[in-house]
Amino acid sequence: MTDSPKLLAAKAAIKEIKQGQKIGLGTGSTAYHFVNLLGEMVANGFECVCVPTSIETEKQALSLGIKLSDLDSLGELDIVIDGADEIDGQMALIKGGGGALLREKIVADASKRMIVIADSSKMVDCLGKFPLPIEVNSFGLGATKVRLQKIIKDFGGSGGLTLRKINDEENFITDGGHLIFDAFFGRICDAKALSSKLLEVPGVVQHGLFIDLCDIAFIADENGVKRYDR
Repeated sequence: MTDSPKLLAAKAAIKEIKQGQKIGLGTGSTAYHFVNLLGEMVANGFECVCVPTSIETEKQALSLGIKLSDLDSLGELDIVIDGADEIDGQMALIKGGGGALLREKIVADASKRMIVIADSSKMVDCLGKFPLPIEVNSFGLGATKVRLQKIIKDFGGSGGLTLRKINDEENFITDGGHLIFDAFFGRICDAKALSSKLLEVPGVVQHGLFIDLCDIAFIADENGVKRYDR
């Protein structure tokens, strides 16, 4: 059976890691394949220590016998491998569809190199078709929402602002205990300016724009894998 594009991208990324490295483990359906591949290598004697970006990834890694630690102990990581919800030609990303954006960004910033793995549907000319996740504090939620709605309008956003929920009754809660707004922009023409404006809002913990963090991307489709370097 032919490998899926997500698995092909993960197989390309696994070739970038080296014995004894400190590795950040991403979250999501494509990163899931990478963690499984790493688990196979560890079972065959490969040595590494890893920092997961979510409780979900932590559980998966532990089930595979992968040695885990944290950034308090390790400080800087050699490499992080993670997925993306969107990636543009300048290697800017939207992440956070799975709700792990805060930890993912902390780990990415603490890593010497970030490798993104994704299928070709995640490549875009301009970020913003995928809703931008914005992690917020529950305190003052109404005031934060008003500020965010104004920012969407100021940046020409084509959609609205939705509080992420698990179901009709229950809000989605991140691993850090926060809430997530999904902001519908349509096109994000100036990601750096938008990033700065969002972080000025006191209730915003972090957002899903990953700028100047991705060094290499392996993007796969049914025909194979392409490598992109920043």
